[in-house]
Amino acid sequence: MNTLAENVASTVDQAVHKAGDMRSPGRFLVSAILAGAFIAVGEVLLLVAVSPFVAEHAAGVKLLEGAVFPIALTLVMFAGAQLFTSTVMIMLVGALSGRTGVKDMLLAWAATLVGNFAGTLVFAAMVHASGVTSSPTAKAMLTELLSAKNSLAGGQLFWRAVLCNMLVCLAVWMFSRVRSSGAKIALLWMPVLVFVAVGFEHCVANMSLYTIGIFEGQATFAELGRNLVYTVPGNIVGGGLLVGAVYWYTSGARRTRTSTVAVPSMASGQVASRTLTATP
Repeated sequence: MNTLAENVASTVDQAVHKAGDMRSPGRFLVSAILAGAFIAVGEVLLLVAVSPFVAEHAAGVKLLEGAVFPIALTLVMFAGAQLFTSTVMIMLVGALSGRTGVKDMLLAWAATLVGNFAGTLVFAAMVHASGVTSSPTAKAMLTELLSAKNSLAGGQLFWRAVLCNMLVCLAVWMFSRVRSSGAKIALLWMPVLVFVAVGFEHCVANMSLYTIGIFEGQATFAELGRNLVYTVPGNIVGGGLLVGAVYWYTSGARRTRTSTVAVPSMASGQVASRTLTATP
């Protein structure tokens, strides 16, 4: 298992690669679109496979929801895609290290958020056309989930989003620390199970739920916009500050003054910056 310092260094390298990947914005955007679609897979699975249990008021249904939804993050991490909530942590650690800049961080955040939304929108359109969410139980669960989110106050949405991305980024952080595929899957599963079962707020998952609702005539873009106003900042605080910044600090990492050269990015073959100088 990687030490904290090794994991910070690995995370910084990921930030450098993401910054390099953005030199090919089309490819970066497509990767972000894929991540949005992968997260939407989890929401569709809930609506189709879990809604019959919800309709029967089955005991432990919240744990069942939590047990199946992590397939979404598993797809993102093993297939490879640009997800906003983990990019928040990665790019903030890169900026804190001095290896990437604030501009890189903000551009990556914006690009992944836009791409993820596009992915959820396209996937929701395909799901609607397929008719798989047209069953009475799926529609009832969709209505219930959307109503519950719309009823939350802004502060509740914000703090649930903080707690959500703290858990999601802990899952990604632990995924990077271990080498076994089985351990990686288990460590992705556990924190995501908690956030879904408890009812925390993930902005990209909400994009997918609301866009499905929009195509089904059960939600509006205004309702989605209100949700994102609170959940996006909350996810940034939870993943960026409570995980990324905290582990950067506790690992003993130091900010560097960097001299950079162009190197190939492992993610896409594009150019990225590589540090040559040591810490001052």
